[in-house]
Amino acid sequence: MKKIVLRGVLAALIGATLSACVPLVIGGGAVVGTMVAIDRRTAGTQVEDEGIELRAASRVREALGDRVHVNITSYNRQVLLTGEALTAEDSQKVEQVVRDVENVLSVVNELGVGPASTFAQRSNDTFITGKVRASLVDAKDLTASAFKVVTERNVVYLMGRVTQREAKRAAEIARGVDGVRKVVRVFELLTEEELSRQMVAPATQDPAAARTPAKP
Repeated sequence: MKKIVLRGVLAALIGATLSACVPLVIGGGAVVGTMVAIDRRTAGTQVEDEGIELRAASRVREALGDRVHVNITSYNRQVLLTGEALTAEDSQKVEQVVRDVENVLSVVNELGVGPASTFAQRSNDTFITGKVRASLVDAKDLTASAFKVVTERNVVYLMGRVTQREAKRAAEIARGVDGVRKVVRVFELLTEEELSRQMVAPATQDPAAARTPAKP
């Protein structure tokens, strides 16, 4: 009986952790998120990003059904689209549908044109995401919780509000992971001074007002 109770407690803890960490994924892509308590976004922005993902997912399904395999990841109202669309027209339609979602500031369309990825490919992407995440955690000069990692067809996408040094270092680490074909940076850059101020006293205003998108 004690073993049964212990297993139940462990299952509950694991379930709670997963529900706090994992953002929306449409079509089985690989995404690793960060917990609300240690995210560099405000709590309100994190909730808003979740809402954007849900609304965008619903509208894409309504507009295109099973014709596309789309992963939608919103970070500080910047939306990353990964996955596949059968035609360039479908890809553009997905982008437009997501752009029209309330509170979306910008869309980075990385949809490939072609058939949906296989289960084996998606499993491999999940494995790569885990390895990149572990490598970021192991790095002593980075705060791993500042990064969101998305992998699609062996291409790793890095998101987060980071400094130029952090962006460069994280990209170097991701490139060094076995199986990674390419690294795409989808960052919002902070100066070292901005980061220091945020660490001392987390901003209460919307950080999107001062966003500076990084070049891929």
